[in-house]
Amino acid sequence: MKTAVVIGASGQIGRPAVEALARDGWEVTAASRGGGRDRAWGDGVRTVRLDRSDDTALAAVVGDGCDLVVDMVAYGAAHARQLTSLAGRVGSAVVISSVSVYDDGKGRNFDTLHEPDGFPAYPVPVPETQPTVAPADASYSTRKVALEHELLVVADRLPVTVLRPGAVHGPYSPLPRELYFVKRNLDGRRRRVLSYEGESRFHPSSARNIAELVRLAAARPGARVLNACDGEAPTATEIGAAVDAVMGVETETTLLDGPPDGSVGRTPWSVPLPVVFDMSAAERELGYRPVVSYAESLPETVEWLTDALAGRDWRECFPLLAQVYPDLFDYTAEDTRFAA
Repeated sequence: MKTAVVIGASGQIGRPAVEALARDGWEVTAASRGGGRDRAWGDGVRTVRLDRSDDTALAAVVGDGCDLVVDMVAYGAAHARQLTSLAGRVGSAVVISSVSVYDDGKGRNFDTLHEPDGFPAYPVPVPETQPTVAPADASYSTRKVALEHELLVVADRLPVTVLRPGAVHGPYSPLPRELYFVKRNLDGRRRRVLSYEGESRFHPSSARNIAELVRLAAARPGARVLNACDGEAPTATEIGAAVDAVMGVETETTLLDGPPDGSVGRTPWSVPLPVVFDMSAAERELGYRPVVSYAESLPETVEWLTDALAGRDWRECFPLLAQVYPDLFDYTAEDTRFAA
């Protein structure tokens, strides 16, 4: 039986990736900091506790060798070198990077978003050949590029598929963008405000679709970099309508023809220019077809968010989201802005 080690198995992408590999006949070792204490995987999956930063512990999990390592949490050149040190004991690897590595060719990228005229003007859609930021330790994006570069240098000894997801969505997300619409509906807010006329597009990536790419890449080892997004990139208006349909509510949307007015109209998708990625390489090289559409993925996300919020403050549930978007539910500002 083919053997795989999944690092970060208890996370948002790790869970469906373990499931996809197990269904495909792999014998999976699901490694995570918590050791899978909150998860019963079933036959074909064993769980182990792993500190990702401990080189010796990782080498022990790999043991005498395995056919595949899938790394959900690799970040920076040091993690890349940790993986490449296993070359000869590992058949191939699949490593998660990010679309935030892309530059628009004029020095604008995810690291310049909040600078004057700093929003990147990407081609639509963005191919994997688009320039990236330079590798460095300066930011999340530059460290992901450093990770990619270190891995691909030794691709002749360890074939690596690097996957670049967009706005990852699904249960167990630390940054659930859909909360913007779900919480408003739960709070009885029947009016929402969307900037940029509700036309913002930031390409989503279902955790289940990423897992499908992991499964396909595992079966076809190679040295490659692929975008890892859904089959469609809906607008903010379309996302809101899809959430409403799942929750069975009717809402009214007020559109701003430009950027947010302070916190009013700001959403996790509020971008002035489209951020959409080309999936043709994954289709061509791996035969990728999304296993779920954005709308089809929403019911389990809405259910998970609703359960998570029950009797709890949203900031407690999702501290990372609260840190990035502290004024996401500033109802007072909205009501003041549109007072009669």
